[in-house]
Amino acid sequence: MTERKPPGVSFESWVDHQIRTSQERGEFAELPGFGKPLPGIEEPYDELWWIRRKMAQEGVTGMLPPALALRKEIEDALAAVASAPSERAVRALLEPLNEKITTMLLRPPPGPPLGRRRIDVEEAVREWRAARDGGPSGA
Repeated sequence: MTERKPPGVSFESWVDHQIRTSQERGEFAELPGFGKPLPGIEEPYDELWWIRRKMAQEGVTGMLPPALALRKEIEDALAAVASAPSERAVRALLEPLNEKITTMLLRPPPGPPLGRRRIDVEEAVREWRAARDGGPSGA
């Protein structure tokens, strides 16, 4: 334990003195990473560095709250509909999502609300047909 700063000594001088005497006693020589460069010192500053480091230590990678993960899955599936080769593929992309959406709406998870409704699969198929055929279809 260090002693109290004597009156009349500036705080900076007192701290410098404490550091210097600790160095002279070798108290910093056995610290992990002694003499090594700071990790990430060459990288641009990231104000969330400590969150990213903690997530890496905990083995968490790219984890989103369930509602946000499902939103992302919905966006990806709706984008994939345009390149689906058949109606069956469109239905296979969207119908399992509707089950997940229904489950999430009935049992809201912690975190932000989903903010999305069930997907009208028939409407998506009509739009897929129209885009594929070059115009609206009369199904």
